Amino acid sequence: MEDMGQGLKETFSAITWEALVEALLVVAAAALLIFLIQKLVPRVAGKLGGKSRLYLLASVPLARLLIIIITVIVVVPILVEPSFENMIAIFGALGLALGFAFKDYANSLIAGIVTLYEMPYRPGDWIEVDGKYGEVRSIGTRAAEMVTPDDTVVIIPHGKLWNALIGNGNDGSENLMCVAEFHLAPHHDVRRVMALLRDVAFASPYTKTMRPVVIVVANKAWGMTYRLKAYPLEPRDQYQFISDLTARGSEVLAGEGLTFASVPVAVSA
Repeated sequence: MEDMGQGLKETFSAITWEALVEALLVVAAAALLIFLIQKLVPRVAGKLGGKSRLYLLASVPLARLLIIIITVIVVVPILVEPSFENMIAIFGALGLALGFAFKDYANSLIAGIVTLYEMPYRPGDWIEVDGKYGEVRSIGTRAAEMVTPDDTVVIIPHGKLWNALIGNGNDGSENLMCVAEFHLAPHHDVRRVMALLRDVAFASPYTKTMRPVVIVVANKAWGMTYRLKAYPLEPRDQYQFISDLTARGSEVLAGEGLTFASVPVAVSA
C-alpha cells in the first residue's frame, strides 16, 4: 500500500500545467460531443418510426460509453507517462476507490454495461419494475429514466437487473398488446358477444388491423368475463385505445340488451 501511495505521488507530481490544460480541453470536447448526441439523436429518432427509431435511441448510451472510454484512454497518456509502473499505480488506486467508496454505483455501472449488451429494455419500451409502469425515456450509464402514464419520472438503477423482475410490454417493437375487459351476467349467446367485440376492435381508429384480435372468455360464478385483446397503432396510444374499446364495447353490448355483472370484491379477513 505504501509503495502504491509513493508511486501515485511520483506520478502526479510530474504533471505539468500544459498537460493539465490539454487534458481539460479533451474532457470538455468529449462532454460537448456527448451533449450534442443526447440532444440531436432523440430529435432525429422522433422523426422516424418503427424499429429504426428504437435502435437509434438505444445507440445513445452506447455512444456515450464509448466516448467516455476513449476520453480516458486519450487523457491518461497526456497527464502521465504511460509506463507499466504508472498504470499499475493509477488503476490500482482507481480500483480501491471504486471498491470502497462507489460499491453501489459500480454495481449499477456494470449492470448498465450488461444492459447495453442484452438490451432488456430500450428507449421507447413500456416496462414494469417493482410495481411501476411506464415508458423508458432514456438510458444512462448508471440508471434508466422512465415516465409513467401520470407523467411521473422514475429513475431505475441498472442494478435492479440482478434482483428484480422486469416486464417489457413491447420489447423493442411497435407492438404492445392491450386488454379491455367486459363482465356480463349469465344466460346469453357467447359467440354472438365474441363476434360483437371483434367488430368493436376493428371499428376503433386506434387498432393496428394487421395484428391479431383475440377474445378470451372465462366462466365465473357471477357471470362471464370477456377479455378483448388487440394492438394499438402506437404503444403510446394504449390508454386512449383501451378507453375507446371499453366505451365502444359497452355501448354495443348495452344496445343488445345485455346486462353487465357486478364483480364481487374479495375482502381480506
